[in-house]
Order: sequence, then C-alpha cells, then structure tokens
Amino acid sequence: MKYLHTMVRASDLEASLDFYCNKLGLVEVRRHESEGGRFTLVYLAAPDDVASAEQGDSPLLEITWNWDPESYDGGRNFGHLAYRVDDIYACCQRLLNAGVTINRPPRDGHMAFIRSPDGISIELLQQDGALPPQEPWASMPNTGSW
Repeated sequence: MKYLHTMVRASDLEASLDFYCNKLGLVEVRRHESEGGRFTLVYLAAPDDVASAEQGDSPLLEITWNWDPESYDGGRNFGHLAYRVDDIYACCQRLLNAGVTINRPPRDGHMAFIRSPDGISIELLQQDGALPPQEPWASMPNTGSW
C-alpha cells in the first residue's frame, strides 16, 4: 500500500492556491478540469517532493474546487485520504471480511471508498490501471456515502 494524497475542498480556488502556494510554499504539479463533472482538481507538493511527486512517488495535497457553489459545513471541506493498492479486489475482500463496509465498491476495478470508524473517507486506487471488472464487485451497490 502506498499513501497517495489528501483531498480538501476549496470554495475559492484562487484564494486557496494563493494560501497553499504563495504563502505556504507548496508547488502545483498537475491539474485536471472536468467539464462534465464541473470540478477542477489541483495537486500540490512540498518543494522538496516536486520531482518525486511528478513521478507519482510522493504524497500530494489535492485541492478540489466544485464549480457550482456548495456549503462546506460540518467538515465537508475535508475530502478523503487516498492509497494505491496492489490488488483492489483482494484488499476490499480483506476489509469486507474484517467487517468494514465498502461504501463505493470497486465496480470498475480501479477505485473504491471505505470509511474509518470516525467517518473519514478513504479512497483505494488500483496500482497500474484498472483490473477487469469481476463479481461480486461489478454489481455491488453503494452503501452510505463517501
């Protein structure tokens, strides 16, 4: 398992980038904009981690800016922790066997979400791209929220 990123939501992307980059000193290493999803993701690294972050070898801070205004009360501005795993199906099965609820099953062989006992959302991502869809995951419904 490899720690990937922590996601926080921003109500004002420019103000957040000013804080994290200009004031705190983090560096933008990549950006993804989704017209369909109406959001922008900006990934930041500490200055000493930029080279390794560009290779996917260093944890990042992911700033998520939803284009449509949202209220981020109750800690909703904190999104999730993310970890890359060797085999998402085996990992999810091990967690399920241990009594962990799989909130968003790995139907696509690529991504799943679980929650900690304190309600922290944790994203699991398959290393090296998606595995072929397989049951019971492919038809398993979402449970709760993530």
